Amino acid sequence: MAISHDETPLLLDTVHSAVDFQGRPALRSRSGGWRASAFIVVVEVAEKFAYYAIYSNLINYLTGPLAQSTMTAAVNVNVWVGTVSLIPLLGGFVADSFLGRFRTIVLSSVIYILALGLLTLSATLPTTTTTTSGSKFQVILFFFSLYLVAVAEGGLRPCVQAFGADQFDREHLEEKKTGSSFFNWWNFIFTAVMIVALTIIIFIQENVGWLQPVKKRKLMMAFYYLTNLLKSLDAKAVLRLVPIWALCLIYAVVFSQSSTFFTKQGATMDRKLWHGVLVPAACLQTFNALSIVLFIPIYDRIIVPIARTFTQKVSGITMLQRIGTGMFLSAISMVVAALVEMKRLKMARDYGLVDMPNVTIPMSIWWLIPQYVLFGISDGFTYVGLQEFFYDQVPAELRSVGLSLYLSIFGVGSFLSSFLVSVIQKATSSGDGDHSWFNSNLNRAHLDYFYLLLAALSVVQLFVFLFFSRSYVYKGAST
Repeated sequence: MAISHDETPLLLDTVHSAVDFQGRPALRSRSGGWRASAFIVVVEVAEKFAYYAIYSNLINYLTGPLAQSTMTAAVNVNVWVGTVSLIPLLGGFVADSFLGRFRTIVLSSVIYILALGLLTLSATLPTTTTTTSGSKFQVILFFFSLYLVAVAEGGLRPCVQAFGADQFDREHLEEKKTGSSFFNWWNFIFTAVMIVALTIIIFIQENVGWLQPVKKRKLMMAFYYLTNLLKSLDAKAVLRLVPIWALCLIYAVVFSQSSTFFTKQGATMDRKLWHGVLVPAACLQTFNALSIVLFIPIYDRIIVPIARTFTQKVSGITMLQRIGTGMFLSAISMVVAALVEMKRLKMARDYGLVDMPNVTIPMSIWWLIPQYVLFGISDGFTYVGLQEFFYDQVPAELRSVGLSLYLSIFGVGSFLSSFLVSVIQKATSSGDGDHSWFNSNLNRAHLDYFYLLLAALSVVQLFVFLFFSRSYVYKGAST
């Protein structure tokens, strides 16, 4: 169901200010709800499958076939992720102002298919570590394709979820309850897809080759179609969200670590599973996703109803309370990550492996699971809470822009992460670079210091967030 600017007659079963795909007043019994949003979920499944298959193991592809240093690869990953998360600001504006969400989804899907096709082509070219014209062309084609994916994500991300949430009437009590649950179950579904991408696809990448997954991703994207262009923004409605937006940036910096340094840590550890089968380091991100999949039903079916009896709020706790809870857990996850990294470095020293970066450290990769699980649960609070907050707290006609604002938090956070890494790299590097926190030989690096710094910044962020959120006034009666 699409939002109309024209008033529709309030019939017995008619949804106020909503029309069906033929422009007629939408009937509640025949339009919207889970039945309609299920089709939209299919688009999200395809997009998330493709995105996470690329994103989760990108740092290993850059340091492997493309032979980049750990720091350069981490910066490249963060810049790309930042771009992916910032372009939706433009995509949401275009959709809400000109094209409409449906047409934007269609157009972006076509661009996505083209981008994945070009990625497939770049993977078929022979990889070399010398600066031949062939290898230069491969790198150029690869990064062009990668950023074309970012353009496609810019149209899909702010529109698909908003289009799905639009299927629930926020002014109807029962549908409002279901609409609040929509964000929980939306994330449950895409996280389940992420688990598949993080296991099957990454296993193929590391044990069979990089080309096959690209082909599979291309096949997964053959779907839907596009959005709409230019409308005047309600600046006042958007500006009131800026303090909350800014106070979530450190959380976004922490968020970017699971696909970069967490993965590189795992690559140095004992990854044996059975009979010589190695667990791909990037697969540990599955535990992040799995904890979300397990936590969201508990939150939606147990925690929210219990909280609702005490607070009398439809959502159990306010959206900002949910976001703050996740921030606290993300700080704890950084402390745990620092302690595990200290143990890994001690094992490297004890076994005389400090200057042997290619030798496996006799410490099981499963030591990394707690930090992934903690961060997954924090996502279940903050990440989902931000989606609902930025959808609910903007005018109905600007909801694509609202969701693009939430996405931009993670875009700016990724750029901040790159900036922070670059500054620390310069500040901690000696002449030979041996003392750098981000030494390519992780046995001489100090990721533990970096994680503790992020934990400290997260605590400061949380206290300031709590101070500002106490005075925030929700739009209407929504919480």
